Amino acid sequence: MAANPATLPRLRVNADRLWNSLMRLAAIGATEKGGVRRLALTDLDRQGRDLVTGWLRDAGCTISVDAIGNVFARRPGRRDAPPVAVGSHIDTQPSGGKFDGNYGVLAGLEVLRTLDDAGIVTERPLTVAIWTNEEGTRFTPVMMGSGVYAGAFTLEHCLGQRDLDGVSVGDALAAIGYDGRATAPAFAAYFEPHIEQGPVLEREGIVVGAVEGALGQRWFDAVVTGQDAHAGPTPIEMRRDALLAAAELVLEVRRIAQAHPDYARGTVGQMRVSPNSRNVIPGRVDFTVDFRNARAETLDAMCADLQRSAADVARRHGVDVALTEVVHFPPCAFDPVLVGSIERLAAELGHSVRRLASGAGHDAVYVARTCPTAMIFVPCDGGISHNEIENARPEHLAAGADVLLHAMLEAAR
Repeated sequence: MAANPATLPRLRVNADRLWNSLMRLAAIGATEKGGVRRLALTDLDRQGRDLVTGWLRDAGCTISVDAIGNVFARRPGRRDAPPVAVGSHIDTQPSGGKFDGNYGVLAGLEVLRTLDDAGIVTERPLTVAIWTNEEGTRFTPVMMGSGVYAGAFTLEHCLGQRDLDGVSVGDALAAIGYDGRATAPAFAAYFEPHIEQGPVLEREGIVVGAVEGALGQRWFDAVVTGQDAHAGPTPIEMRRDALLAAAELVLEVRRIAQAHPDYARGTVGQMRVSPNSRNVIPGRVDFTVDFRNARAETLDAMCADLQRSAADVARRHGVDVALTEVVHFPPCAFDPVLVGSIERLAAELGHSVRRLASGAGHDAVYVARTCPTAMIFVPCDGGISHNEIENARPEHLAAGADVLLHAMLEAAR
């Protein structure tokens, strides 16, 4: 039946049902510390997929699975047209939490359940997507299923990827019964709700984030080569200290990030010192640089700044500095109309809202290459994610799902 338009502004999801669904899914692969270990394409992943697809069938959906194991649950609309979709993933990190990814899928399920309860049929069909191997923990590349969907990776390449035990993606999909043959649907629009995985919303007391895009990433392997020498006899002014030079570059990475706009990030996450002896001046240091930014031009400027700093440090310290780029992931801008809709609907529903960028990668980044796409963020405790103590408040999860509900209704009506 068609809904009375006057009732739609009052429509809300069932917060308790959403929370209970999250907790039931979290019991599959639950860890002693309260987290979840449900790696992609393991039997636990199968159990999670079976549970959620069962719920989606109960909500009146037909289920299809494509060749990389992506699951698409379709709720009919009045017209046979490309659906408005929502999705995320249900695989986790080895010591992951209850909400990363899982919230996006189950918020989509809760939207369908809420529409069923209200007797609402949308003009366009609705689809809930469960993407394969978003985390990239057992198999690489990360965001595999959505990457194949969007054409970023070939199906053949991904099916042949192997884990540390030599098991291929293709064999793992067959083992859990999710080696599908269906053609993946094209979407009219795509939404992805997610916990923020950062501290901004919680720090500012904001309930909903309207995500404008995801930061681009450029990663470098840096090698500083000086000269090993005895720590006692070698005068300070005659040293070619690779670690001292590397330390200056670490500070430069931080300076560069602070000096640039557009959500600039700069991180040195790994470092190896050689020969790593107490009384030897280090002759070589290997370290990593991770730059992120919301604009490609600013990201390029940050990298150029790093190259200049490296040349200056090399000259002053008498060392060689080599920078090798190993990752270049361009920034992703989400659809401005959908972002504006999320921002407006959150305010209309009485929630505090702000725009922000995602510092992490999500399936939405690849899906955005195929259709208008946007993300909805809600706070997580302490900004902590990829951790067993990851947590989110039920009322925040419900608020994000309410915004999703009305955003999907606008797009599908």
